[in-house]
This record gives sequence, C-alpha cells and structure tokens, in this order.
Amino acid sequence: MIGRAILGALVATGFFETTAMADVLDDIRERDELSCGVNAGLAGFAAPDANGNWTGFDVAFCKAVAAAVLGDPSKARFVPTDLDTRFQLLKDGQVDLLVRNSTWTFSRDTALELEFAGVNYYDGQGFMVRKDLGATSVKELDDLPICVQAGSTSAQNLNDYFRAHNMTLRPVEVVSDAEGERRYTAGECAAYTTDASGLAATRAAFADPENHIVLPEIISKEPLGPVVNQNESRWADVVRWTLFALIAAEEYGVTSKNIEELVKSSTNPEVQRLLGVSDDLGAMIGLDREWARRAIQASGNYGEIFAANIGEQTPIGLARGLNAQWTQGGLMYAPSFR
Repeated sequence: MIGRAILGALVATGFFETTAMADVLDDIRERDELSCGVNAGLAGFAAPDANGNWTGFDVAFCKAVAAAVLGDPSKARFVPTDLDTRFQLLKDGQVDLLVRNSTWTFSRDTALELEFAGVNYYDGQGFMVRKDLGATSVKELDDLPICVQAGSTSAQNLNDYFRAHNMTLRPVEVVSDAEGERRYTAGECAAYTTDASGLAATRAAFADPENHIVLPEIISKEPLGPVVNQNESRWADVVRWTLFALIAAEEYGVTSKNIEELVKSSTNPEVQRLLGVSDDLGAMIGLDREWARRAIQASGNYGEIFAANIGEQTPIGLARGLNAQWTQGGLMYAPSFR
C-alpha cells in the first residue's frame, strides 16, 4: 500500500496525470486501431457507401491520425454518432476521437470537460428554403415553421436571432440530420437551419437540388474541430499537431504526390522539420520522426482533403472562404514546426 506521504508526493509531481495522459495513445497502439466518432451520414463529411466504406472530409482526417500513430490509415474505425450520444461516447472511452460537425463552445470546453484540438472547418449557421417560397432573407421567415435539431447550438442560435430581431419563432424540433431532411422535404417546415456546410451537403443529396436555396445570411460563428477528453494532453497534442501538419503542408506546397521528392530535395527548414528530415519532432509527442509524413500521404494536405470531399468541384460545392490559407485571405494557419 502506498503511504499518504508518498501518495501526496506522486500527485504533486504529476505522476498520475502523466500516466493518464499516456493511456489513450498506449491503448490505441495496443489494440492497433483508432476509433473515430463521426456523423452517422453527412455527405462529403462522413458517410458509408454500399459496401460500408467510409469517406469524407472528417473521415480523411481520422485516417491521417491513424497513419501518424499506427502507420496505416486503414486502421481507423468509424463509429456513427448523433447529437445525443457523440460526447458521451467520447467520455465513456467508446471512441478515441470525435471528428464530426461539433462546435467549439465555452460550456463544452469547460462544463463538459472536453478539449477541442483545433478547428478543421470554420462554419456558420444558415437557412435552406424551397426556391418557390420566394424568400431572400431570414427575416422573411417570421412566424414560419423552421426545422432545427433539438439541443444543438443551432437551436440556441435560432432562438437568440429571432428574439434579437423581434420575430416570432415556430421551431420544429428534430433529433437528427435525417429527420430534419425528411420533415423539410415533406413540407412540414418552411426552412431547415443548421451549419451552412451541413445544408450544402443535405441539398446536394436531394433529387432536385436546384429547387432549394441557402439564404445569404450567416447568423453565427461555428468553429468545428476534433474533440478529445480533457486531461489527455499527449493525445490532444498528437491530434492537434496532425491537423497543423496538414494545414502547414498546404502552405508550404507539400502534397501527397510530391512529398517523397521534397523529403530528398527541399531546402526549406520548416519543411525539413515537418517531414522529419532535420529534426525528430515526433519524439516530443510520443511518435517517430515520420509521423507527419505519413499523415500527409494518407489523404493529402488540408487543401487536397477539402477539394476532394467538399470543394467546388464536388456535389457539395463549398468554396474555401474562411477555410482558405491565411495567405489567401482565410483563417487556416498552423504554428511553426520548431
């Protein structure tokens, strides 16, 4: 039995905190699998095909993390989650990492004891309506039924917006994207509101997308990003710096196609450190020196992932906007690898 004095010393020196930090990364390695909580089915972000193979923007990030930690992007397992279960599954340890359209907020960061490891998509709440409604602004939705997911940040934003503009709100609460889509298309709602990226994904899946429009107003800031539990510092660092590696790779022109060439030829010190040529940064987060190289090779850099899954040439059709590199007028910016 450990004496109280020794126990106190161990707590003071952070022994138990350090042990806890190691648990997630060590557990993933022991089972040789990364478990990612994702949206149950949001086109372009995370959705299974007829054979059960998952693809999408969020899926690609999970694969990058799996490649960094386990050396193989195929070792990512995808667990569908909904609004009610997503955070509890993470807290219960049923998933190692949550990567789905979850907004970073004060209460989630503090009261729920979660840690957002960065922002992989800057979003905002929008509204979709049928073109024949004739509406051109959210302010024309006064006293009309609006589908919104119960318990979401979208529901609170909707209430705040209508109250601030002295409008009558008639919410039609739904429990999932699927129910929201069903009730909207059935005509039970004049509008459907959620993150603008989600509306684009939903609209793209319609048989008649040309008959629906997303109104121009964005009524909130919705920074979406990967989530881990608090007090898992080392694991949070792995997730955070994998995201930064993908963002930095785009900035420095490192792609899935030219990465091997740049490993041999780049004279840019930042690229050399990123790719493990000149420094072993991986040792600082419990990984090897080629972790970032594998993450980029898995599905490409941030820009490649965006373009392949949700970009303007896909059915989702999203412009980069705020998610462009900082050098191109966006907010995507990675701290230095040094």
